[in-house]
Amino acid sequence: MKTIAISGGKGGVGKSTIAVLLANRFVKKGKRVILCDCDVECPNDYLLLGQKLKRPEKKIYTEFPKLNKKKCKKCGLCVKTCRSNAIFLPRSEPKVLLRGQVPGQYPIFIRDLCSGCGACWSVCPHKAIEPKKEETGKIYLNKISNLKSQISKPNLKSQNSNFWLITGVAKAGLEETGPVVAKVKEFALDFAKKIKADYVLLDTAAGTHCPVISSLMNCDLVYAVTEPTPMGAHDLNLILDLCKKIKVPVKIILNQANLGDKTRIKKIAKKYKIKIEREIPWSKEIVKAYSKGQLLFSTCDVK
Repeated sequence: MKTIAISGGKGGVGKSTIAVLLANRFVKKGKRVILCDCDVECPNDYLLLGQKLKRPEKKIYTEFPKLNKKKCKKCGLCVKTCRSNAIFLPRSEPKVLLRGQVPGQYPIFIRDLCSGCGACWSVCPHKAIEPKKEETGKIYLNKISNLKSQISKPNLKSQNSNFWLITGVAKAGLEETGPVVAKVKEFALDFAKKIKADYVLLDTAAGTHCPVISSLMNCDLVYAVTEPTPMGAHDLNLILDLCKKIKVPVKIILNQANLGDKTRIKKIAKKYKIKIEREIPWSKEIVKAYSKGQLLFSTCDVK
């Protein structure tokens, strides 16, 4: 089984389009394929595939800290331990203030910064911090219908399809979605083993932040999708640097290659000694299929 991430840093360069067309190519070759949408804040692969997210296959829960004031001694160990700077601890002794401390109160947990790692309640010597489980997202599973059946009879569900879509959706307003992405990816890999999939394709979010890193970690290959624009080149440089730091192999796909100046992209590829694996020209046919949620049935292909 191969795990391939489709990323690129900049939004709007065609990551999801490439992911769907790549999945389509593998399915046409008779491979068992899972496409996992890891852009949990704004998933759209299901729209491109003409699917609906009806009933979640699984709910995602994350544990967050809850303070028991009766046990808390205001020792400050939780503040020292938190790598996310998500705990603010007032103290009454100004001479021994820790980072972020002011006189007088109990620790304050900044919910939006918390990743739910559990370090604070693990180190608390007084057991004053207790984990509280909260729902942070959902996972949906769609089995994509056979291509020929879907074209001739759109409502027919094929029983022998080799294509599954897994969609992660984070709870609205959740600031730290990295743990949600990690659980969606874990679900996809476990499901892939269960059905003996040949490929797991991970369509990442835009950027180089924690949710993207969670998607890229331990992948067999990353396709960095970019475009011949200054912003495309800037973000390509960032994603290639990230892949280098986390030691995952990467190749470049230049989308809409005939619409801009490729010079910057070629310079960055040369800098990192990475070849441009494929140049894809702008296609009116792809744009039409994209807008109608029919990319899967497009005659276009990623070769």
